[in-house]
Order: sequence, then C-alpha cells, then structure tokens
Amino acid sequence: MAEEKRQELEQEQELKQASGTTSEEANDQAAETMAEEAGSGEAEHVAEDTEPVKEDARAARKRAKAEKKDKYKQKIEELEDRVKRQMAEFENFRKRTDREKTQMFETGAKSVIEKILPVVDNFERGLQAAGPEGESDAFMEGMHMVYKQLMTELENIGVKPIEAIGTEFNPDFHNAVMQVESEEYESGIVAQELQKGYLYRDTVVRHSMVAVVQ
Repeated sequence: MAEEKRQELEQEQELKQASGTTSEEANDQAAETMAEEAGSGEAEHVAEDTEPVKEDARAARKRAKAEKKDKYKQKIEELEDRVKRQMAEFENFRKRTDREKTQMFETGAKSVIEKILPVVDNFERGLQAAGPEGESDAFMEGMHMVYKQLMTELENIGVKPIEAIGTEFNPDFHNAVMQVESEEYESGIVAQELQKGYLYRDTVVRHSMVAVVQ
C-alpha cells in the first residue's frame, strides 16, 4: 500500500510539472505574439510617418530639376539673342562697307571722267575743224574711228551725254549762260549747246552749257 501511495504522489507531481511547463510555454508564446504585433504596428506607423517625407523629397527633386532646366533654357535664349544681335551688327557693317566702297569707286570714277571730258571736247573740236566725216583723208577717217571707239567705251562704263538741244530747260542738267531768240523753238527750250554735259550712271558729272529761248 505504501508503494502504491508513493507512485500516485510521483505521478501527481509529474502532472503538475508538465502543466506548469505548458503554461509557461503558452505565456512565452503569447508574449512573443504580442511583441510581434507591437513591432508590426510600430513598423506600419513608421512607414506611414516616412511616406510624406519621401513625397516631399521627390517633389523637391522635381522642382530642382525644373529650375535647372529653366536656367539652361534662359541661358540658351540669351546666347541665341546675342548671336542674332552680332549677326545683325555684322550685316549692317557689311552693307555699310559695301556702300562706302561703292561711294569711293563712284567718286574715283567721276574724278577720272571729269579729267577725260576736256580731252573729248578737244577731240570733237579737232574733228569739226577738219570737216565732215567722209570728206577727209584716211588719217581723219582713222581719227573718227578712234573717237567713236572712245565714246563707245565711255558709254560702256556708264557715261553718256545729256540731251540738250530741243529739250525743255532743266536746271538739274542744264546750265543756262545766255538767252536767244528762235523761230524754231518755243520759249524755255534749249536752242544751242555751247558745251556738252555728261551723266555717269544717272549722276551729273558736268552740266550742259546752253542757250535758252527767251
């Protein structure tokens, strides 16, 4: 009987120990679950708190990128404007230089023509004194040919005589030195040409000296 009693007591102790261990394990598992749940909640809370920060950072980077792009665009526009101004200035300089060159050439050409015209006048006087063309010797025929060649070359470079006799007096082209009476022409018409005038490319090199009908 004593042996059976002892065995029953030992079995009861083992059951109590097993029950205590199970309870402790259950408590540990419950604690771990609570800790995991708490950690998950904190992580979600941290994630929720950091999400606006990430959005702000992305917006800031986007603004910075846009501002940088605007600066580049502004710089490009400034450079394009500068290039356009320089090109316009160069074009104005080129036109001004061409105009000055043309004026210098025109001035030089007119100066040379003015010096040649007295020679042409003397040439014409000499031919008139020698008689009409076709009634002289071979030498004079040659001189007439040289005169024609000279006048042709002058015409080729833009020199031509001013019309005078039979035209209305024009102070832009004619220089009236005297008045005459005429049955052929009306008043204000050029009746005589005392010295031939010339134009160089529509610019008067020398006015015609004329007599006008009074």
